[in-house]
Amino acid sequence: MSVSGPPPPDRVLPGPLDGLGAEDITPGLSDTSPDEGLTEDLNIEDKAVEQLAEGLLSHYLPDLQRSKQALQELTQNQVVLLDTLEQEISKFKECHSMLDINALFTEAKHYHAKLVNIRKEMLMLHEKTSKLKKRALKLQQKRQKEELEREQQREKEFEREKQLTAKPAKRT
Repeated sequence: MSVSGPPPPDRVLPGPLDGLGAEDITPGLSDTSPDEGLTEDLNIEDKAVEQLAEGLLSHYLPDLQRSKQALQELTQNQVVLLDTLEQEISKFKECHSMLDINALFTEAKHYHAKLVNIRKEMLMLHEKTSKLKKRALKLQQKRQKEELEREQQREKEFEREKQLTAKPAKRT
């Protein structure tokens, strides 16, 4: 049996003390034992408890079921929202990684330009050193030639002086 709400005010459900007179309630004034009507009262109390429980359940159960369904929908929506949020986070990470890659490419271009400049400078320095080596070789050859000419000049002068020195004449 299901009750669709609290009992109407004109109908009062039996309670644990209903059906007892004043002499039954007052201790020590009764001739009967206190356990005599207890089993009958328990049956009435069980029925009352059952009816109250059914009434309480029928009153709150639909609201609880609607709340449960709303919570399930909310949980599903949260799962969808979390998935969407994770996708957006991964997109942001990809964007940041793209920015990092772009920064790396920019840095690579910068260092490539530096390498090209260093290579140009090295080629220029190589040309200069080659020219300096040729010039040094020419200067060395010129100096050796001048030394040789000076040496030859000295020898000529020495020979000349030798020829100019007086020689004793041969007697004939």
